Amino acid sequence: MTVLSLRGISKTFGAVAALTDIELDVDAGEVVAVVGDNGAGKSTLVKILSGVHPPDSGTITFEGREVAITNPSAAQKLGIATVYQDLALCENLNVIQNLFLGHEVRPLRLNEVAMETRSWELLRQLSAKIPSVRVPVAALSGGQRQTVAIARSLLGDPKIIILDEPTAALGVAQTAEVLNLVERLRENGLGVIMISHNMADVKAVADTVAVLRLGRNNGVFKVNDVSTEDIIAAITGATDNVVSRRAAAREGAAAHTPQEGRPS
Repeated sequence: MTVLSLRGISKTFGAVAALTDIELDVDAGEVVAVVGDNGAGKSTLVKILSGVHPPDSGTITFEGREVAITNPSAAQKLGIATVYQDLALCENLNVIQNLFLGHEVRPLRLNEVAMETRSWELLRQLSAKIPSVRVPVAALSGGQRQTVAIARSLLGDPKIIILDEPTAALGVAQTAEVLNLVERLRENGLGVIMISHNMADVKAVADTVAVLRLGRNNGVFKVNDVSTEDIIAAITGATDNVVSRRAAAREGAAAHTPQEGRPS
């Protein structure tokens, strides 16, 4: 079922057309990777979906009805949660305090027990590897911090989660940890929009790849039906680049290699 659908979304800043006639569909339990070069419009698209910027034209349909996302609060009420690249965590606070910052459970005073129980529930949903919810975020690894940021986004029971460059600046083990989180979100039936530059990550977890180029759609591909070279060609706007030439050279060499058991 399609949860989120964009049609004809455009946004200009003065004389600069950041987005022009963008179309995008996200189903429940689907990971859609949005890729593109710097200046392709990825950040503007995230800001429109998270309520930071209103679109100049076009329609946004959420769960079958047309909606207006006028501010971040409206996005959250709809069921769209965003995890930004900088994570926006307070390093001096522990995991519980970060998860509930601004959303504390307190009829009269802070309900520490309820917040700790809910914290473990959220982390269990993600099969998270965090030793204690009482440790300061400063003591956690990059992958664990990303886990806390994603867990916080689940507090409002969203239908769509937007991850802005979730594996940027992470090592190999931590990247694998974060990609596992993306898998958990999909298994839990959430639609995921993942902004990424890393083609290996995209191929690893995405179901669909939407390419933006100069603020326009430049192809929507099913991951199983497209090569990394084709995605890069769509991003750069050219089929003739160093990656595609190297791939063609490899394919040519393979074609001229004598097959075992056949005369050359």
